[in-house]
Amino acid sequence: MTPTFDNSYARLPAGFFELQPVDPVPDAALVALNRDLAARLGLNSDWLASPAGVAMLAGNAMPEGGEPIAQAYAGHQFGGFVPRLGDGRAVLLGEVLAPDGARFDLALKGSGRTAFSRGRSDGRAWIGPVLREYALSEAMAALGVPTTRALAAVTTGATVSRDGWQRPGAILTRVAASHMRVGTFQYFAARGNTDALETLCNYAISRHYPSADGPLGLLRAVAIAQGELIAAWMSFGFVHGVMNTDNMAISGETIDYGPCAFLDEYHPRKVFSSIDQFGRYAFGQQPQIAIWNLAQLATSLLPLMGEKDAAIEAASGAVDSFIPVYQAAWLRRFGAKIGLAEPTEDDLPLIHSLLERMATEQADFTRVFSALRRDPDAARAEFTESLAFDQWAEDWRARLQAEADPSTVMARANPLRIARNHQVEAMIEAALAGDYAPFYELNAALADPFTEDARYSGYETAPRPAERVSQTFCGT
Repeated sequence: MTPTFDNSYARLPAGFFELQPVDPVPDAALVALNRDLAARLGLNSDWLASPAGVAMLAGNAMPEGGEPIAQAYAGHQFGGFVPRLGDGRAVLLGEVLAPDGARFDLALKGSGRTAFSRGRSDGRAWIGPVLREYALSEAMAALGVPTTRALAAVTTGATVSRDGWQRPGAILTRVAASHMRVGTFQYFAARGNTDALETLCNYAISRHYPSADGPLGLLRAVAIAQGELIAAWMSFGFVHGVMNTDNMAISGETIDYGPCAFLDEYHPRKVFSSIDQFGRYAFGQQPQIAIWNLAQLATSLLPLMGEKDAAIEAASGAVDSFIPVYQAAWLRRFGAKIGLAEPTEDDLPLIHSLLERMATEQADFTRVFSALRRDPDAARAEFTESLAFDQWAEDWRARLQAEADPSTVMARANPLRIARNHQVEAMIEAALAGDYAPFYELNAALADPFTEDARYSGYETAPRPAERVSQTFCGT
């Protein structure tokens, strides 16, 4: 079954996008196909794996009803505003209507130059970032975190030049609730185009938050969605790495898996991105950056909110909606991680005490919490000074006496396996040598991360010192 398209974004006025034919590739070959996601979209996996389907996934053939476009947006990148970014290496094929009526963007990432490509950019991607985003986004979905999804990865039969190396080219097919970003609103606000801004606002409301009342309601809805999202990131030790405003989706999904990483040893100031020289997007900074990004969305929406002073006050209140939502979600998630079904603010000192000791001891984030659910003595072994754990555990065990089934609560909150940085890098190195087996096994290991499975026990281990990955790089 081929996709059923209804391309509402492509019906918006001129200026929201550029029509963008997709550059063909010489020899497309399927590397990975997400059959479960295909079924969710109402697509036939056998057709997608056929020559006709692979041609669509590579951009060599346009499906009936598809309208390829490159979307326009702006963005603050590491705090500096860039008024014109846009899809420089991605093309939105169209919006697929799933059998249940849900609407999903179907986009090709790494498919070639667009009207928004900058400088000498070829708009292409190589196999490393494509497999990285496939694995990481699907791992996040398995953890229950709102995220864009990966439908397929194909190689192109061409090479791309990166940092003096020739790399095999590849294209990711990304599925999203939409690709609207904070930067999409900034694009029109920066141009003083109030009509386009109002059109975009109404469109975003109708597509994602139909109960929202006007621009203020939209801002509040986005703030609430982001509060839940960032709390989920924090609870799994996820570091996005490049929280620019063009990488914050209005839908509340995680988008852009460039220099992202999961923590090994815990520390709130941990940074992985090679381009984040000053720690702007460090792990512990993510809630504050989300608020900063929401403030930029608020600024963009102000022209639609009436009298300026009143609008600023109301918009500030809407941005602040993030704070109680985030705090409640953080407490709920971290309380569950130590076995508390209904934690209260009185439990915050207990949670923070553990995290502080973990930071001091450089304890492994995932292994400490996964050990708590199975064997607290194993959690103790994650600390170089066991006394640090013992002092905390005495208070913890006393608190758990009031809990009916803490093990079950922890089992639902603490994954055994995450996308470890060293395992992701090893998978990419194998793929460069033409071996995709580590990629397939990594995806299988992460598909059900909360369930014990002896086949994947090796994915629960922390990296040895020589395996540690201290820097991640933007996918280009």
